[in-house]
Amino acid sequence: MAYVATRGGERAIKQSERLFRAAMGKIDAARVTEVKQALPYLVDRVMGEASLYDLDLAALALAQTGGELYEAVLLLRAWRTTQPRLCVAEPVQQQDLFTHRRISAAFKDIPGGQVLGPTPDYAHRILATDVLEGTPFVPEPVEPGAKPSPAYQPSVSAWQAKNDLVDLPKPESLHGNDIPDLTREPLLFPSKRAHTLQSLARAETGGVLALGYAAMRGYGQAHPTVNELRLAEAEVVVKHPNGTAFSAGRVKISQAEVVSKQGEKLGLGFAATMGWNEVKCISAATLDLNSKGAPKGTPTEEEFFLYHTEGVESSGFCIHFKLPHYVTFQSSLDAMRDAKAKSVDVAKEPVK
Repeated sequence: MAYVATRGGERAIKQSERLFRAAMGKIDAARVTEVKQALPYLVDRVMGEASLYDLDLAALALAQTGGELYEAVLLLRAWRTTQPRLCVAEPVQQQDLFTHRRISAAFKDIPGGQVLGPTPDYAHRILATDVLEGTPFVPEPVEPGAKPSPAYQPSVSAWQAKNDLVDLPKPESLHGNDIPDLTREPLLFPSKRAHTLQSLARAETGGVLALGYAAMRGYGQAHPTVNELRLAEAEVVVKHPNGTAFSAGRVKISQAEVVSKQGEKLGLGFAATMGWNEVKCISAATLDLNSKGAPKGTPTEEEFFLYHTEGVESSGFCIHFKLPHYVTFQSSLDAMRDAKAKSVDVAKEPVK
C-alpha cells in the first residue's frame, strides 16, 4: 500500500518487490528440497513458531523469503489460516513418545537411563574450513551401541511424583474442540493453562531465550535445573468417522521440564513445541516455572513474556515504523516550533 500521494508510487513499490525477488533468484522444488535437507533445525523452528507441521511448506517459506525468519513464519501462519480443521488428535503421553534423545541434569540415574541422541553439545566447535578449499565434510558413520536404548522412555516427573518429590498438575478433562485454542480465541489474563503452553510453543525462539536467560541470571524467582529434556516423535492418532482410531503419522516434538526447590517439594516448569528446538523449550519451561507469583512488569510475569515473545506480532509492529509517518511527525515538529516560538516571545517581553 502507498502512503505517499505521488505519481509513480505504485510502480516504485512494485519494482522494489521485484528487486527483492530478483535477489532470491529462481525458486523450484529442488531448492526447497535442498533447504529441507541442509537446514533441518531451521525448518523445525519455522514450523514450531508457525504452529503448522509441514516440512515442505516450511522449507518453501524459507526459500521464498531468503531465510528471513519472521517473514517465513508469517507466510506459514497465513497459509495455515486457509486450511480446514478436520479433527483433533488424541492426547499424547510422555511414555508414548518415540524418543531419540532424553537427558536429565537433575538426576544421573533416571528410569530408562540417559539417552544422548543427536547433539553437538559435547563436541568441539570447530569450523570446517577445508570445505571452502574443495574438501567435502563427510560425517563419520555412527557405531551401533552394544545395548540400544528402548524407543519409549518413562516420564521423570512421574517417577518423582511417586517418590513424593513433586506434585503433578491434575489433567484437565477436555477433549476435541472443547480444548481452548489460542488461534481461535484471544489471549486474556490470567491466561488459561492451555493458552499459556500454546503461546510458548509458538513463541519466537530468540525472545523466549532472552527473557528466559534474564530469569536464569537472577531476574526471576527460581533458578532452573533441567529435569528432563526430550527430542522425540509423537504419534498422531485420530478417529475415523466410523469411530476407529488410527495413526496418521508422526511429528517431531521437543519437550522440557525444569525444576527448582520450592518449599518441601520441587516446583515444575514445562514447555513443548513442534520440531526439535532444545533452547526454546528450556527457556520457555524456565519462564513457566518462574511465572507463579512473578511481580508485575518483570520478565517472568506471564502477561509480560507471553505478549513480548509473539514473533509475528512484535516484528510486524517493528516493521510498521518503516512506513511513512510524515503527517504525525510533521505534527510533532509543528508543536515543537510553536513551543519554541512562544518561549522566544516570552523572553522578549519587558520585565515589569
